[in-house]
Amino acid sequence: MKKIRLSVAAALLFAVAFSTSSCKKEDLSNNSLPGNEQAVPSARKFNPLVFQPGASMYGASYGIWSGRWWKWAMELPPVSNHPFFDSPNFDVTMGQSGDVWYLAGVLPGTVTRDITIPTNKALFVALLNAEASDLEGYGNTYTELLAGAKAQADLIANVVLNIDGMDVPNINSYRVVSPAPPVSFTAPSPWIFGATGGPGILVADGYFAMVKPLSEGNHVLHFSGAVPSYGLTLDMTYNITVK
Repeated sequence: MKKIRLSVAAALLFAVAFSTSSCKKEDLSNNSLPGNEQAVPSARKFNPLVFQPGASMYGASYGIWSGRWWKWAMELPPVSNHPFFDSPNFDVTMGQSGDVWYLAGVLPGTVTRDITIPTNKALFVALLNAEASDLEGYGNTYTELLAGAKAQADLIANVVLNIDGMDVPNINSYRVVSPAPPVSFTAPSPWIFGATGGPGILVADGYFAMVKPLSEGNHVLHFSGAVPSYGLTLDMTYNITVK
């Protein structure tokens, strides 16, 4: 239980969650999770500013992007402006490149960030989610890491995402798992979850949203949620200027 607390409170400074420990690899691409991409009925309505679950976005699925998001977060140095921390030194450009930029939340807490994003950038937002890695002692196989991530993600509740005053409906459909094989990363020493880094592998599970490139001008992105078992709440606002 102690290990889960560390990931929920620390890793969840951004996100929290994950999937099932006994699923076969092929199960993860079908109906093994309540938010699995391919289990989403086509009749559902979605926020037009967000890619729907099941979509291929910039050459990859939601599950693959969730693993890439955690790789990005794990490999950043644990300095005061790491996106997991509420700091006036926060720099949204840190570690960003390409057509997709990553956004994180700070848990627990109520945090507002004012950021400027270049035009034509999609935003992959980690709402509440989690990861399990071998460097944290969760195991050395995909199945073992999957179980550790799921144990944390199952604790998440009340996830909400709102963009420019419009909620994203069916938010449970946005719970996804990074597919096998585990994501490889190289953590610095020290790193965000310990004194000694190095090469590692992880599996991610939780709630993510890929926001389509926003129009030039000002936008507000707000997301919230909770981990009731630990008394943790998230209330995150990004005031975004696109130019």
